Amino acid sequence: MEVSKITNNLAKLYLMDYMGYKKPQMPTEKRPYCIFDNNKVDVFVKNKEKALPKLNDMLKNAKSEDEICEGLFIADQMADAGVKGIDKMYYGTFSRFNESRSPNVQTFLSGVYRKTQNPDAFGPLVKTFVNNIISPPKSNFDPNEEVGGAIIQYIRDAVKVSKSKNN
Repeated sequence: MEVSKITNNLAKLYLMDYMGYKKPQMPTEKRPYCIFDNNKVDVFVKNKEKALPKLNDMLKNAKSEDEICEGLFIADQMADAGVKGIDKMYYGTFSRFNESRSPNVQTFLSGVYRKTQNPDAFGPLVKTFVNNIISPPKSNFDPNEEVGGAIIQYIRDAVKVSKSKNN
């Protein structure tokens, strides 16, 4: 059977390297956003929890900025789709990118943290925010917009929990 004719999403997930997906495109001066292969993203999102091991492997083996951003974007989309277990990937997977100085990685990682709300991610977000103020990364956008937004979301959620406990 030809790989290109496979219709089963789980098979597509495990034959991902042979499916001919387009490589991620990082931002340029004329296009300040990334472009990812939506077909590849959809395979992960449609497979939900079954795709988490493959996503985990993808992020653990990612070496380049575009591979990291693609994996974080997929995690973000899976979190949007309500996939259970994304928050458990903080330790050893997402957290390995906490020290990244890449504005692209910081932005995608902050988006994932905003949605997963792992309590251990709050400190690294604040550290990234402060480091970016002290030494702004060279970029055509400000990653602190997303980093700060994630911090604010953590605070909002903490206030909601506090209010509900006091009522």
